[in-house]
Amino acid sequence: MIITRQKPLPKLLAHIDGKSVFLVGCSECATLCHTGGEQELLQMKKTLENNKIVVTGWIVLDPACHLQNDRRLLKHHTKALEEADVVLVFACGNGTQTVAELIDTKEVIPGNDTLFLGEIQRAHIFEKRCTLCGDCIQDLFDGLCPISRCPKSMLNGPCGGSVGGKCEIAKDLDCIWDIIYRRLREKGQLDRLKHIQEPKHWSASLETRRVLPHVP
Repeated sequence: MIITRQKPLPKLLAHIDGKSVFLVGCSECATLCHTGGEQELLQMKKTLENNKIVVTGWIVLDPACHLQNDRRLLKHHTKALEEADVVLVFACGNGTQTVAELIDTKEVIPGNDTLFLGEIQRAHIFEKRCTLCGDCIQDLFDGLCPISRCPKSMLNGPCGGSVGGKCEIAKDLDCIWDIIYRRLREKGQLDRLKHIQEPKHWSASLETRRVLPHVP
């Protein structure tokens, strides 16, 4: 899922600058992250109104990144959208851009910062798993990705700063290279780490559109 966090309220208020607002959320990732579900939108509506901001309406799209579905759902809020100066979107960056494509006559503001693609470890705790680089290399490292799970994106082994299997950047973060080493050692495959990996082919991440074949 796409992990997001809400932008600080002072920053949002400064960007809104007293204008009227229509709120948009997302039923999927932002709801699970507690950054853009119904509960969060209602709380934001109350907060904005307490700050003398007029909220003309709100909707939780299902999901925000579905262009055609968004178009259908937003039609039911035409009047509220017309009355708003700003559309404040609490979704991921993709969802925000989808809304911006549909509502090109209004200023569209992202209410969230999009962080990474990750997994839910437990309530309110998420861990980065993927950077969506377009060139997966998990097959080289026993199903794990050091690029996304190492703060330094080390590709050919650890940086040397970890202590007791913990990352030097974040003491509560397990060093992914320590995990990779232990997994390969247990399987008798440490020789795999002797192969020096070439610099990553980052141009693969430039792909912006893909049409998948239809499977009947």
